[in-house]
Amino acid sequence: MKTSTITESGTTNIQTSSLPKLPISKIWMINFGFLGVQMAFSLQSSNMGRIFQTLGANPNNLGWFFIVPPLAGLIIQPLVGKYSDRTWIPHLGRRIPYLILGILVAFSVLLLLPNAGSFGFSFTQALWFGALAITFLDLSNNVSMQPYKMMIADMVEEDQRGLAYSIQGFFSNSGSILASVIPFVLTALGIANIAPKGEVPLSVKIAFYIGATVLILSSLVTIFKVKEYSPEQYNLYHHISQEELKEKKSFLTLLKEAPKIFWVVSLIQFFSWFGFQYLWTYATGAISQNIWNTEAPASSGFQAAGNWYGIMSAVQAISAVIWSLVLTRVTNKSSKLVYSSSLIAGATGLILMAVLHDRYFLVVSFILIGIAWASMHTFPFTLVSNAINGSNMGAYLGLFNGSICVPQIAASLLSFVLFPVLGSSFPVMIAVAGIAMGIGAIIVHFVNSNYFGK
Repeated sequence: MKTSTITESGTTNIQTSSLPKLPISKIWMINFGFLGVQMAFSLQSSNMGRIFQTLGANPNNLGWFFIVPPLAGLIIQPLVGKYSDRTWIPHLGRRIPYLILGILVAFSVLLLLPNAGSFGFSFTQALWFGALAITFLDLSNNVSMQPYKMMIADMVEEDQRGLAYSIQGFFSNSGSILASVIPFVLTALGIANIAPKGEVPLSVKIAFYIGATVLILSSLVTIFKVKEYSPEQYNLYHHISQEELKEKKSFLTLLKEAPKIFWVVSLIQFFSWFGFQYLWTYATGAISQNIWNTEAPASSGFQAAGNWYGIMSAVQAISAVIWSLVLTRVTNKSSKLVYSSSLIAGATGLILMAVLHDRYFLVVSFILIGIAWASMHTFPFTLVSNAINGSNMGAYLGLFNGSICVPQIAASLLSFVLFPVLGSSFPVMIAVAGIAMGIGAIIVHFVNSNYFGK
């Protein structure tokens, strides 16, 4: 089988690849557990602002709580990648042992986090408990997510990787749909959506319990159905010599040797994820302020806005699922235009969200945001995984995760200045998110078209 790689000068080299072509069913099984992992992540991201404001956190300080997840990812994912590159446990594999560890911790924390205000803690103790729970949840989510990304790079040949990451996006967004609609459905079934001051509503708690169950069950499918390549097979398929296996490169050395596309895509990612960080942080407040005309976290209007954001997140996820399927049919020649246009769609959706005052019109905003979300989970990892060496595949993908984590940290830190300067307005912060994503779309046009393939 012949595959192409891009050199630093942008020219194409042809090399022989030994990775076998996988049946589509195998690629689906590799990705299936991502359904539960993304559901856990989505429950966390879409409910963090709601939970901490319900516990009594000052909106000006929300950025502190949103720094923890990306900081955890920035530290953990490169370590998982580096050490799993050198791990092999008989009957389990290279990446799956880390997956098992991650889901066990995440399962436990999903049961504890929504109860932060129900253990009789003081206001300060409840916030600290919630912050600690979020830390462990994000650490475990990061440990769980990384193996799925690495197994695609390990086991899927280059011609199929775009398809594989699109399928991963399908499961990712399906998990987001479940996470988004469950609190709304539970409320419709009569489960309490309001609670005493300082406590999280029962509808949110049960949603987290359901998420924990789906996480375990879906992950078990991948664990039992996927057999990773043995070290001998892996080294053969990726053309890794004994000399390369003996080399021990630091993260700094790997970054110095990273191909140009690694840095170009990281810059695009910076502005894209900067935008999503503000969406997660300020969406509930923006919807509550624009549509329910309230900013009081204990009010029924604010909780209704939280539920509506959940429904809109489901719309985003459905849009992303559909767009992920569209992306499986995009040719390499048109990929650059599609990537840029997808981010422009997301920028437009965010800016519309900042100005709309009718909750049903928000559907259009979140359809556009979903298009951007799907592209962010397909193009970056496809481009980078095709450009890196198999002997350090996991380490590089872990380092590339910094392109997701760093912008979230930067956005959270900057929020301490921006939020008060911009009048403590939730909708204005959403508009800032749209501008950031628009910048990312512009940068795509500076990518050498050869990186998208011929």
